[in-house]
Amino acid sequence: MSRRSSLTTLLAAGGAAAALALSAVPAQAAPYSGGNYGAYGMEGQYPTVSSCAGTFRQVGATRYAEGMALKYFYSARCGSFARIENSRANCAAVLERSNSGAGRADGWVSETVDPGINYAYSKIGNNLNGRVSRALLTCDGHVWAQTGWY
Repeated sequence: MSRRSSLTTLLAAGGAAAALALSAVPAQAAPYSGGNYGAYGMEGQYPTVSSCAGTFRQVGATRYAEGMALKYFYSARCGSFARIENSRANCAAVLERSNSGAGRADGWVSETVDPGINYAYSKIGNNLNGRVSRALLTCDGHVWAQTGWY
């Protein structure tokens, strides 16, 4: 292989790597859900959706586990969501919803902590019209903190 050919190959490879680096989109955690989550209005939306933004208030005390914080937010217009702060990797904000109001989870949604940040918040769970929900902080598949049913 000639010296010129090696340089051309090296430049092409370097250009491809630079283009890949410039076009890379930061990874974002994907929400997971189960049960009959999504069966009610507003479920599947983040609390930042324009019709809900600014309508939430924190309900109950912040719960702590090993310096990580769990908060539960509620809106009479939209429902509720879970938020975790100061969290380590492999943790998730989970919202469980009970459609009967009996405090038995029929649907749930979770959001894991993105790389490079230390917080996460779940999508909305509809705990309106007699339904209830609660927030959980889970890490590595174990519940570290939870709120009561609201």
